[in-house]
Amino acid sequence: MPRLADKGVVPRLRDIVAELEARYDPTWAEPWDAVGLVCGDPEADVRRVLFAVDPVEVVVDEAISTGADLVVTHHPLYLGGTTGVAATTAKGRVVHRLVTGGIGLYVAHTNADVAAPGVSDALADEIGLDGVRPLQPQPGQPQDKIVTFVPAGDVDRLLDAMTAAGAGQIGDYDRCAFLADGTGTYRAGERTNPVVGRPGEVTRTAEVRVEMVSPRARRSAVLRAMLDVHPYEEPAWDVIELAVMPGARGLGRVGVLAAPMTLAELTANVATVLPATAWGVRAAGDPARVVRTVAVCGGSGGDLAPAAARAGADVLVTSDLKHHATSETVEDDVVALIDAAHWATEWPWLSVAAAALATTVETSVSTTVTDPWTVHTHSPTADNTADRTAD
Repeated sequence: MPRLADKGVVPRLRDIVAELEARYDPTWAEPWDAVGLVCGDPEADVRRVLFAVDPVEVVVDEAISTGADLVVTHHPLYLGGTTGVAATTAKGRVVHRLVTGGIGLYVAHTNADVAAPGVSDALADEIGLDGVRPLQPQPGQPQDKIVTFVPAGDVDRLLDAMTAAGAGQIGDYDRCAFLADGTGTYRAGERTNPVVGRPGEVTRTAEVRVEMVSPRARRSAVLRAMLDVHPYEEPAWDVIELAVMPGARGLGRVGVLAAPMTLAELTANVATVLPATAWGVRAAGDPARVVRTVAVCGGSGGDLAPAAARAGADVLVTSDLKHHATSETVEDDVVALIDAAHWATEWPWLSVAAAALATTVETSVSTTVTDPWTVHTHSPTADNTADRTAD
């Protein structure tokens, strides 16, 4: 599909930001996080975007060499905040080189972690999991069900108006409604002007019951739209607040492998599908343990081990695992654990995010390994018994 720039339409940075935030809403980020536009003129033209995990100098080098107008990273630049951006530090030099080169920087971090699809969906896809669902789901959007009754000839006009106001959206379907034929009855007052019947008489008339779901935040707008087009002077309507169910967004994902395998085999598979790092991939648990249900969390997700166990997972794939928590999890047989490099578990998301902009601008994904661990050496012993020499 041709990009906008290929058709002579060059998007502005604000347009790209709007597309990104439609998928990774900044309000989904944790309160401590630092997401959004870090630097760049919202009115600047953007033809080429580079996606990377870390906003570090080697990524800026790549952006300059490839002619990128914008860098989108998963990790924030100044997560803890700062009082200056002098080029006397690595982060300060990143800011200066981006600004001097006319390159913007945008960050999608914990808002991309919980998005659907998000960082953990991409990791689950790489491992080959089916039936993926959130490991720690967030509550879904509060919903209402709005019910009213209209003559059959007014149904379509009513559905169109309520849909335009925000009702009737279920997943990727819109204008969703339930319609049921029935009979309405009423006695109009002497000062009324009923659409059907006459004042003072009991009237029975064919009506259609219309039910539509609507975000609770859109209640006033949807009701106003319904009343504006409803043919009756005094429409009958109900608002039913629906139970808030777990939504599609949330931390981590859990799914099943196409066929069971041992922990050792899954560890080797994870090492194969993720980009190579000096850290590599390691596992905690019985290597011969058979696993089928797998939980994943891109980035630091060791604290999700209890949630993985509750979800019925045999193993949790994540990064940055700590010694004591890992030991306790394995000794208590909660779940087995697979620990990969933090950078590697988040890198698969870059292609997904880049694809989302592919019809707007030219995109590329950095393959430069920016994981901070650079050297790994195997211990000389292969078993789990330390080799000690007595004096």
